[in-house]
Amino acid sequence: MGYLVTLQFQLDWGWPPALAAAGLLPQVVVLVCAGPFVNRFVERVGLDRAAWLSSAAVVGGLAVYAALGRFGYVWVALALALVAAAIRVVGAVAGVNVLRGLPGNRTSIGAALVDTASEVTSAAGVAIAGTMLAALFTGAIATSAWTAHQHAEFHQAVTLAGIVLTLLAAALVGWAMLRTRNAAQPAGDTLASSA
Repeated sequence: MGYLVTLQFQLDWGWPPALAAAGLLPQVVVLVCAGPFVNRFVERVGLDRAAWLSSAAVVGGLAVYAALGRFGYVWVALALALVAAAIRVVGAVAGVNVLRGLPGNRTSIGAALVDTASEVTSAAGVAIAGTMLAALFTGAIATSAWTAHQHAEFHQAVTLAGIVLTLLAAALVGWAMLRTRNAAQPAGDTLASSA
């Protein structure tokens, strides 16, 4: 989402790079300030509930950006803050769950897997957003003066990319919730529920 927001600030809204960087401060502030509260939140609600609540918040933040991001900075800032807070919790929960399931001599591999998964999902988001922009935006995207038609194409591409990312994230969260719910059930319960 940060990729789309940066393009929106600089190319669509015409903000200079320094102001665009300042516009991302809600995300940075939440990522930095949420640190002391993550452990307390996870301890209070538990690992599983923290995972699905924070995952749902990521989906919610993406949905806010997709639906309302073009209507003003307040909506973009809200989406950035929601996603940042949720990612902070998701990252901690993912790290704990992966490391908890590994033997002590394999924790560095587990930490690397968590980092790799984060990088892959970020790259997938950039690829999806970039594909939507390339498919829907005509002309040179980095020019300083867009036509009204190009602004409309950009809004359409950003909205579509936001919707696709939201739906993809929601599908992954739903799949993970079903998978963990089924994994938590003993084998006898699964057979009894299917009979």
